[in-house]
Amino acid sequence: MGIHKKGQQINIAEIKAANQLTGAALERKVQRDKELEAIIKGEDDRLLLIIGPCSSDNEAAVLEYAGRLAKLQEEVKDKIFMVMRVYTAKPRTNGDGYKGLMHQPDTSKLPDLINGIHAVRDLHYRVITETGLTTADEMLYAGNYNLVDDLVSYHAIGARSVEDQEHRFVASGIDAPTGMKNPTSGNLNVMFNAIHAAQTAQNFIYSSAEVDTDGNPLAHAILRGATDEHNENIPNYYYDDLIKAIAKYEKMNLANPFIVIDTNHDNSGKHYEEQIRIVRQTLINRDWDEQIKKYVRGFMIESYLEDGRQDHPDVFGKSITDPCLGWDKTEDLVHEIYEAESKK
Repeated sequence: MGIHKKGQQINIAEIKAANQLTGAALERKVQRDKELEAIIKGEDDRLLLIIGPCSSDNEAAVLEYAGRLAKLQEEVKDKIFMVMRVYTAKPRTNGDGYKGLMHQPDTSKLPDLINGIHAVRDLHYRVITETGLTTADEMLYAGNYNLVDDLVSYHAIGARSVEDQEHRFVASGIDAPTGMKNPTSGNLNVMFNAIHAAQTAQNFIYSSAEVDTDGNPLAHAILRGATDEHNENIPNYYYDDLIKAIAKYEKMNLANPFIVIDTNHDNSGKHYEEQIRIVRQTLINRDWDEQIKKYVRGFMIESYLEDGRQDHPDVFGKSITDPCLGWDKTEDLVHEIYEAESKK
């Protein structure tokens, strides 16, 4: 019974010292972070794509994908700004299954959290330094934020974490865009209360110390669909859903209103090819309604080297968690978005 401590206490400073950004890589990250902030604030009208694998289970495959994405980013950089999903901790509803690189740096071996932390930092570091892209990750464990705060440029708070007060308070101390998803119930009040808490100065205990935060004005909404009592998915990217979300933003008078459409999860029912249609429909809605165009300015897209998913890591670059768009479909979709934006 109880919690049993394993090994020595983690030395965060020592772990972070092994792969800190310096020189040109640091300068590029700082510049890209400024551009990302300008997009969230509405000072830069490019569309934001948070795009990449559902989970970063294989370093070689993730880096192959990152190299391709970096080239694609250069082709569309005047209309689209991409931050690569390098998601290293996965929420498991019942505790079973693959929990991400942080838990299991080698999928063929048992969980190894200490080496997992090193693997997480190394992967973010390599994507940034070898491709020039910047990265996004899910803040599954609020207490682990300071393990990657110097590397990650975009933080996501998931549907199950968004109701948690510690996640909301830690988000209020993050100096980077933080997307907060609606809960699986679809209750928008929960998400917008979370954004309000994240944008507000807070006082709480963190890492065994009392801390104060300034509030994070870059916290914003991610619409990811919902699940009803029969476990059926309920999308929330349709026109009426967007108008309701915009009304909530305006009623609460939150800073830097910004809505990202998560094209997978309960919006697609995890039918990965539906992501293409969802993007297309949202682009049409943006064209139809200036209000939607003003607020809805980002997409979250799950994409990897190969289409779909697999139970075991047999096929290189194919997801072992949620199904993803393969590279060819991803490239076509990004070019389609670019062409649509270029006509405006």
